[in-house]
Formats: sequence, C-alpha cells, structure tokens
Amino acid sequence: MKEEFKVYLFRHGQTTYNRDGKFTGWKNPSLTLLGKRQAQAVAKKLKSKRFCIAINSGLKRSIETLNYVIKNHPECKKILVDRRVIERNYGRLNGLTHETFIKKMGKKLYNLEIEGDLIHDLPKEGKREVEKFLGEQEYNLIHRGYNVPPPDGESFAMVEKRVKSFIKDLKKTMKKEQCSVAISAHSNSIRLFRKVMEKATVNEAVSWVIPYDDYYEYSFKV
Repeated sequence: MKEEFKVYLFRHGQTTYNRDGKFTGWKNPSLTLLGKRQAQAVAKKLKSKRFCIAINSGLKRSIETLNYVIKNHPECKKILVDRRVIERNYGRLNGLTHETFIKKMGKKLYNLEIEGDLIHDLPKEGKREVEKFLGEQEYNLIHRGYNVPPPDGESFAMVEKRVKSFIKDLKKTMKKEQCSVAISAHSNSIRLFRKVMEKATVNEAVSWVIPYDDYYEYSFKV
C-alpha cells in the first residue's frame, strides 16, 4: 500500500540582485535584510510541518533561506544539494540590470531592423520611444518566452526538462526514505515544478508571480 508524503516548496528571500533589478540567474548574491525577514516568514509558516529531508540548489540564497527554515525542524536529518532546482541560467545576461538590457537591445534592434522613412524622420524623442519599445518587447520575449533562451542561457522549456528529471528522482527518494521533503528553490525552477504538478499551460506558467514569503505544498503517494 502506498504512503502519502508532502513536498514543501518555497522560494529564497529577496537578494541584492532582486532588489536592484538584475538578471540573477546563476550569480550568487546574498539575501537582503528584507530577504532574511521573508525567509523567516516562510520558516514560521512551515513550523508545524514535518519533514526528514531538505534540499537546496547549492546557491547561497537557497542555502541561507533553508537555514532559517530548518532551525524549527530537528527531525530533518538529511540536507541534499541538487542543482536541478537551481535558477534559470540567463547566460550572458547574468548580472545585467533589466534596464540596461532594454536600452542596449532596443538600440541594437532599432539600428538593425528599422529602415522605413517614417521612423527615419522621427525626432530624437520619438526614436528613443521606439528604441525603448523594441527593447521592452525583446525583454518580455526572453523574460517570459517559454522557448526563447537568453544568449548562452536556458529557456523555460530547458528548465522544465531538468525539473521533470528532479521530480522523478524525488519520488524515488521519498519512497526510499518514507518521509516528506522541504525544497528551497528559485522562482523559475518553482514555476516549472508547479507547471508539471498542476498540469498548467505554458501561458499560465509564464504569468505566475512566485512569492518570496510563502510556500507550495504537494502530495506524493509513493
């Protein structure tokens, strides 16, 4: 007979890069003061739960957040590192501010693609508005486009592939250990974990906002 166990999945607290509007990806910034308070809020919400295994991504923000959580859980005897729950890799955009990307990409696209007389004759302010619009469109495509990877980075589809592999192995671990699990992950690995578990559409998944101070709970029968 199969037993039912829980997965408690939560995002790390705010980092200095999140605060400053940067593509964080595989960079390794620390939590801000607000991020530490958010981690404490998650810890408080999970205080009454029970799990014997905890998993982090290996990045500092994931580890720091998990440390707040496990303070309340002496029953958790095993901490694992699994990079399949790491944040989406933004490649060459890692560490770049969103604003800088929009400006640079907008100017590049404007120079490469805009040749019409109507655009050519616009005043400077009009051209700036067009450049900004083009940059924002490219930002949205990379930031929320399911199949579009940043340069040398990962698309959501690529992240989903590794998350599916993680979920498959997670079930095996839970069956072997016969216990519930807590996972300190990242916004986009959580996004794709949710998509798989909730059988959501691509449009639903890319529209979600993943909170810093809450958690998701799933049941596995193993």
